[in-house]
Amino acid sequence: MAEGERAARAPLPGGEEFGARLRALRRTTGMTMQQLADRAGLAVSTISKIETSRTSPTYDVLLKLAGGLGADFSTLLEGAAPRANPGAEGRLNVTRAAERKAHPAGAYVYEPMATGLLDKLIDPTVAHVRARSREEFESLISHPGEEFVYVVSGEVELITDIYAPIRLAAGDSVYYDARMGHAFISKSREDAVILNIVAGGSPRPERA
Repeated sequence: MAEGERAARAPLPGGEEFGARLRALRRTTGMTMQQLADRAGLAVSTISKIETSRTSPTYDVLLKLAGGLGADFSTLLEGAAPRANPGAEGRLNVTRAAERKAHPAGAYVYEPMATGLLDKLIDPTVAHVRARSREEFESLISHPGEEFVYVVSGEVELITDIYAPIRLAAGDSVYYDARMGHAFISKSREDAVILNIVAGGSPRPERA
């Protein structure tokens, strides 16, 4: 089984839109599913299921897809966005609460922010934690970079492959090496909400 095939999970509303976007981005590059699978380190069956909305990708799979396509993480989730010169001073982007779009990704629903800027040094995202137990994850999530999480509402438990489970309440935060296997589960009656900031996780596309 290719790494990242743990993407399999029942799709959620919005998956059809993402599947169609992924297929369009892949075709724009001229890649076949096999070529994208080879570049992303995923199974062809996984990409096929995502494109046909039969499964929702986890965060690490999203990063692999972005890397395979040579695309910015924001482009993968939101489609084409105005490209501001990454070297220019004074870049700024405002994300209004009503404008955030929900993207289901396995045990979480992601609402990425600052999608109007590409080639960002960090990826800020509001995430709704749907999972209630470790058993909902076939494998813990692991990806390049470092990660900061701030609990906006509810309570979560951080599960890793190194440390004992850590309970975090609203207002608490944690910073960790994202290469370590990790996952969050909600310990609240409602889905917990976290602010998730990843540095060094998204590919930086080469410019001609």
